[in-house]
Amino acid sequence: MSEQNWLRWTRSIGAVACMVAAGTLAGCGGGSMFGSSGSGSSSSGLSSIGSRFSQLFGSTSQAVGETSSKTQVTQDAQDIQLTCPPVAIRSGASTLAVGLPGKPASGSDLRYQLTISRTARDCNLNNGQITSRIGIEGRVIVGPAGAPPTVDIPLRVAVVQEGIQDKIVFTKFYRTSTQVTGENVAYSFVAEDVVYPVPTADANDSYVFYIGFDPNGMKSQPAARPHRAKKPQG
Repeated sequence: MSEQNWLRWTRSIGAVACMVAAGTLAGCGGGSMFGSSGSGSSSSGLSSIGSRFSQLFGSTSQAVGETSSKTQVTQDAQDIQLTCPPVAIRSGASTLAVGLPGKPASGSDLRYQLTISRTARDCNLNNGQITSRIGIEGRVIVGPAGAPPTVDIPLRVAVVQEGIQDKIVFTKFYRTSTQVTGENVAYSFVAEDVVYPVPTADANDSYVFYIGFDPNGMKSQPAARPHRAKKPQG
C-alpha cells in the first residue's frame, strides 16, 4: 500500500473507528495502518511496568483524548523556535483484538484485546535533525478464550506532515511484549529513535506523531535464521 493510499484509507474508516474505554472489551481490532517502510523490534518483557515511561516523561504525558500541550524543542544553541508535535492515534488503530486461530476476534473466541490509554513525547534538536521519544501506555484485556502467558504488542509510529496532501516523513514498526499475569494487565513502550529533518517554521505546526497497532508489521519482518553448529575442523 502506498503512503498516500494508506492516509486516504485511514481517513475513510475514521467515522467507524472503534474506541474502547479503559477496562472494557470491544469487538474490534486494528489493521495495517502505517505502511511497512522501516522496522525495529524489542521483544523482551517489561520488568517494571511504566518505569521507563515515567523516568523519561514524568508528569508530561497525557491520557488518550486529552489535548497535548505545546512544548518547546530542546535546542543546541540554534536560533530557531520549534514545538514538539502532538501525539494522535490513527483512526482504526486504537485497539487490536486477537481471537483463536481461524476464528473471529469476538464473543467466546476472543483471546485478548490491546488498548492504548496514555501517550507522551519529547523532542531534541541537534545538527539539523529532530530526535524524538514517543511513549505509549496501554492495557492487555483478557477475553473469554484466554490469553497466552506472553503477548506480542505490534506498534507503528509515524511522523506526518498534514496538509491538502499529507506527507509521511518517518514511519517505523516496533514490536514489544508483556507477560499476562491477570485479566487486565498494563504495558508500556518507548520509541527512542524517531528521527526526522527539522521542518521549516511555517510547516512546524502541521507535524503530528501518529501511533497505532500494526499487526501486519510482524508479517513483514524477516524470520530469524536458525543457528547452525560449526563443523569441527580437521
